[in-house]
Amino acid sequence: MRFAPTEQQDQFAFNVASILEKECSAEALQSAGEGPSGCIDGLWETLSETGLMGIAIPEEFGGLGMGSSDLIFILEELGRSACSEPVAEHAAVAAPLITRWAQNEMGQEILEESATGSRKLTVGSPMDARVVSVEKSDTILLSKENELHAVPINEILHTPMTSIDPRYKTSAIEWSPNSKTLISKEPEAIEDMINRGALSAAAQAVGVAQKLLDMTVSYVSERKQFGKPVGTNQAVKHHCSNMAIEIEFARPLVQVASWAIDNERSPTENFTVSGEVSAAKVLASEAVELACRLALQCHGAIGYTVEHDLQIWLKRGWILASTWGDALFHRRRLAKILGLI
Repeated sequence: MRFAPTEQQDQFAFNVASILEKECSAEALQSAGEGPSGCIDGLWETLSETGLMGIAIPEEFGGLGMGSSDLIFILEELGRSACSEPVAEHAAVAAPLITRWAQNEMGQEILEESATGSRKLTVGSPMDARVVSVEKSDTILLSKENELHAVPINEILHTPMTSIDPRYKTSAIEWSPNSKTLISKEPEAIEDMINRGALSAAAQAVGVAQKLLDMTVSYVSERKQFGKPVGTNQAVKHHCSNMAIEIEFARPLVQVASWAIDNERSPTENFTVSGEVSAAKVLASEAVELACRLALQCHGAIGYTVEHDLQIWLKRGWILASTWGDALFHRRRLAKILGLI
């Protein structure tokens, strides 16, 4: 198993990171948070031009035919930039699910249009009544008991809900399943949905945690009290070290989970794909929660202000820590897989 990115993976992630650094600046994110859509104008189209929206879609449908192991490095960059578009939901969750489970003409049509980004996809978590980016999407993947459905936006009644992150718009939805929207009746499809969603959130959470660490190290190196940088204090050094340790423990587990999803098996004997994903989500959620708490503590009072950029990544970190199951949910899931409960 290879943990370091290949040259192709590294180059793709670098290209996406370069776009995000230019288009998804803190100033642009602050402005997007004040607007009705929460989006940065033109960002979706710019990212679509790289082929990102079809990265996990087979080449026969106009995609790049890559897998979760290729996506995690990009997902981390999306978290690091607090990207305001539903790129992760589209490229890392919805598109792979349709690729694997929709064996009909409807699925082919969705994939062909999604590969270019002309059709926007999002997905609703089975464990959450809220769906992200409904108003910005054309098709939403939803579950009903053991059924997986691809539902057009015009068949859904959605009500905007309050979110702690104004760039992460969520809605409550009402819909009725029917044979035309049905993708799969296999229980494994819902399990796959949870695994891909949790992996996506975990990879982004690692990116957010890394950004918070970088911001904190920069701040404590420049902020002076009593004539010296606050970062010279041993307690502050410990906080930054603890953040770095948690991130370094979480990142490899995210990579292992992505390998497990691609290969449909765990690299560990007598373990499961779901177990690998839950282990990754536990550590990623705990890493980003710790990073949020310690970054805020090290920044002090200014970190509590809306005007400071820190709040952008704090809010995104808190959301990612709980979406697709928080650490407690996935610890329980792990315990069931291991036969402990």
